[in-house]
Amino acid sequence: MKMKILSKNDLEISFLVEGINYAFANELRRMMMGEIPVMAIEWVDFRSNDSPMPDELMANRLGQIPLTFDKKAYELPENCKCEGKGCSRCQTELVLKKKGPGIVYSGDLKSKDKSVRPVFDKIPIVELFEGQEVEFEATAQLGIGKNHAKWQAAVVGYKNAPNITISAANCNGESCRKCVERCVKNPKVLAVERGKIVLTNVLVCNMCMQCVDVCPKGAIKVEAMEDSFIFNVESVSGLSPEEIVVQAAEILEEKSNQFEKGLSKLK
Repeated sequence: MKMKILSKNDLEISFLVEGINYAFANELRRMMMGEIPVMAIEWVDFRSNDSPMPDELMANRLGQIPLTFDKKAYELPENCKCEGKGCSRCQTELVLKKKGPGIVYSGDLKSKDKSVRPVFDKIPIVELFEGQEVEFEATAQLGIGKNHAKWQAAVVGYKNAPNITISAANCNGESCRKCVERCVKNPKVLAVERGKIVLTNVLVCNMCMQCVDVCPKGAIKVEAMEDSFIFNVESVSGLSPEEIVVQAAEILEEKSNQFEKGLSKLK
């Protein structure tokens, strides 16, 4: 197996994996989306809510706000010593009190733990008018995406890496230039150099086959590589995209080891 990072920033990472099959690629995606513990608001106790938004809708919106957290400080409720009853090892509280007029933002949430805070401060929660007030205490805890979308660590997609070959024998100059113009990607996958069609950005190709359709038969061949995949991971939690990929790989390895141990008992 080989890996290559194609691009990355604070919220997204794109990488190429070679030497795996569809089953492994899909399972890695499932781990990143559904098995990584993430902090989110689970319970909301409203003291006052004069806003036009009902308590239930506001609680749902609060649960969708991504929160940062200290991975070493918290446990999943089912793994905690309190057995899910609630303690400082598996829960923390956030409070909010604000009067109108004005918009209530995620940054108005005040946490009892400095490591737990909204990833973005300007997520709008509700708009308050003159004389309206909202006040509540919220309880945040770890969870995983397969139990609820608010605990989903990332949005993950993957595709087969493309393999493009150009036949000099079937490519006849001017008519083949049309394939460069037809390419829908920016930057384009193909370019003209010294009167010849060359590949410039193969990995951005989405295999739309526009170049194949416009060129003479056999001039360009576009295929999907069945053992190579390009992953795009966008963090929607308090974890960096690199942390999400690494944790997903560790969880997948742990599950594989558990499965192997289970099989050994059947012998």
